[in-house]
Amino acid sequence: MRSAVLTASVLLCVLGGSRAVATSVAEPTGYGYRDASGTTDTREHGDLRVTHRPSVLKPERGYTPFDVVLQNSGPVPLQVRLTFQGHSSSGPRTAERTVEVAPRQRLVTWLFLPAEVQAGSLMVGSPGQASLSPLAHAPVYLERSTGGTVLVLGTLKDFDDTSGVPRVEASGSPLFSVRTVEPRDAPRELSGYVGHSVVMVPGDLASVPADVWAVLEAYVLTGGRLVLPQVSSSLTDRLPLLPEEGSRDAVPYGFGRVLRCGAALECGRTLNAMLGEVIPGPVKPAGDAPRWERSNLLAGGVAPLLDHANTPVGRFLLLIFAFVLAVGPGGLMLARRRGPVAVLVAVPLVSLITCVALVTWSVLVDGFAVHAARYSLTWLDVERSRAVTLGVSAWYANVSAGPVRFPATSALLAPDNADEMLADLDWTQGLTVTHGFLPPRTYREWGEVAVLPSRARLVVRKEGGSVRVQNALGSRLEQGYVRVGNQHYALPALEDGAEGALGEPLPEGETPVSRLLSGVGGQSLAEGRLSGGEENFRAPLPEGGFIARLGGLGPAPSSAVDVELETGVHLVRGQSEEGRP
Repeated sequence: MRSAVLTASVLLCVLGGSRAVATSVAEPTGYGYRDASGTTDTREHGDLRVTHRPSVLKPERGYTPFDVVLQNSGPVPLQVRLTFQGHSSSGPRTAERTVEVAPRQRLVTWLFLPAEVQAGSLMVGSPGQASLSPLAHAPVYLERSTGGTVLVLGTLKDFDDTSGVPRVEASGSPLFSVRTVEPRDAPRELSGYVGHSVVMVPGDLASVPADVWAVLEAYVLTGGRLVLPQVSSSLTDRLPLLPEEGSRDAVPYGFGRVLRCGAALECGRTLNAMLGEVIPGPVKPAGDAPRWERSNLLAGGVAPLLDHANTPVGRFLLLIFAFVLAVGPGGLMLARRRGPVAVLVAVPLVSLITCVALVTWSVLVDGFAVHAARYSLTWLDVERSRAVTLGVSAWYANVSAGPVRFPATSALLAPDNADEMLADLDWTQGLTVTHGFLPPRTYREWGEVAVLPSRARLVVRKEGGSVRVQNALGSRLEQGYVRVGNQHYALPALEDGAEGALGEPLPEGETPVSRLLSGVGGQSLAEGRLSGGEENFRAPLPEGGFIARLGGLGPAPSSAVDVELETGVHLVRGQSEEGRP
């Protein structure tokens, strides 16, 4: 009994649960899991058969993967546009994708719907095909789980055989909900996984296609939890950063964790340890405060990251006070000296001058540029020439920004407290945010997770009795530390491409990683919005390891947007590369 309690306690901490465990484990409020895979609805539209799910399980954050099966029984290919229109109080927002279905082809395609959407309608149309009548407003309900959400790539039988967790009926109180997806039909985009508490592959690892494994690895690298009951010798081929021999406990993997649980009883304890707790996401952008709490603070009472977004209350009060003096006492004095006709002319003129002053102030001070503050944490995998990034950015502009594109190995995350869909999304080629990414004169925060190709690196070269470093990280190196010969050295401030010599080693007991993470401007990085990704990032530096603080726009995908940067703080961690003398 004591060993079972200890195992449950350890696994609860590993999976990110926030419930404290002392000398015993509290009795769970529920038991088992609920099958939330849902049923399907099929409709015929000429030569096209459309199958979708009227009800879909949605994760705690991120995106709800919504699958649609298209089958073309005709002799010609069909261009099909899928459009989901979410129900919103501020106007309709859509998520759409356009695909081509070849003759006699069955195609499984995915729409990724923001997790804040509660319900909406699906429409299917084919440009240029008048014979294909649109599926008008087929209702879709996105259901929330009372506990965590587990996405299973496999069958429900495989999950039952390997997890050891009993299934409960709809009238019960399950600890978590499970949705199953056939591995060959699984999403190929990171957005389909990023919001789930746990992703599990209960069956044969070889049943998962190679391109799906690539996305699963990106999910773990960016903060996900992957559970693998079946352990094979080829696992390191699919997850190359995994140690070849390790315990069955959770192994850090980038910003996330991989857990190899082995027997069914052990897997059951692992999943039951969640007890319905919500695993916090690695990126937590802040949303607007409720309408009844409007102020210069955001939801939860946190301050905006962008000073430019704060309303200049003092200046506006001064201008209003001057206007009141001109119209009130000034108008009375003018009426006594010039008569009431002069007042009828002067008051509109003063109002016009005030409006012109406000507009001039807005143009000269705010301008038409996009203002931004950007923060990020990045793991560099130099051996595979890629960068794993968690980022959060704050935006403000007088004029709305145009479309913004994101690759399939990245995900754009809205604030958790958003109560409606914030933007129009096109998933045809990766993600394109067409409208709503940055509304005019509106402060907004977005989170980003991404695994992108990168040639960034820090080169360390021994030259005689000294050690020199070259900054090839892509931005100005402002501060950092590297471990050489079991000693930590401070990195010199270097422009991109420049090199310099290391100084004296740091005193014993110094923790350079914690110093950088908690010492940015005397505050935590991005005011705690990236704290969910800091756990693995805080590990001690290995031999040759470095951590550096960079300026500039950072490596996240939205850095391609042209902005006036107010603040840029980016922490990069990786293994240095040994250069030739």
